[in-house]
Amino acid sequence: MSTEEGIKKVSIIISKGSLEGIYPGLIMANGARMKGIEANLFFTFFGMDAITKKKMHNIKVATVGNPAMGIPTLIGALPGMSAFATSMMKKQMEELDIPPIPEFIEMISDAGGKIYACLASVEMFKLKKEDFCEQLDGILTVGDFYDLSAGGEIIFT
Repeated sequence: MSTEEGIKKVSIIISKGSLEGIYPGLIMANGARMKGIEANLFFTFFGMDAITKKKMHNIKVATVGNPAMGIPTLIGALPGMSAFATSMMKKQMEELDIPPIPEFIEMISDAGGKIYACLASVEMFKLKKEDFCEQLDGILTVGDFYDLSAGGEIIFT
């Protein structure tokens, strides 16, 4: 909650499964932990790719329908464009010492950040707890997430 003393707790919802959809939440959670702020990450829908063992190492940049890319959708849909954009973005992040997603998740967890998956999304995609990385702290209902977030800020990235 925001007071004169500052923010004490943030709960960050990550719902997109692309690099540009996942990294903002990870960066915010890491920054929160570095400032001593309690941080909860709630992954839902395609955002769960960031914490799913089979997918977390292969997250790509979305080049189709992404106006921030500055390229026409037709060009973004060409074979290899997503791989090219992903390669360029990962190179830039490496130069800035921004870790890959699996390492970032581990860093946040090691710093005391909590990692949760959305139960409705888990059920919709027919996933099980063992499909997720070891840093997963639990699978929550939306109601549980609100209870966990009480008294803090909720950020939707």
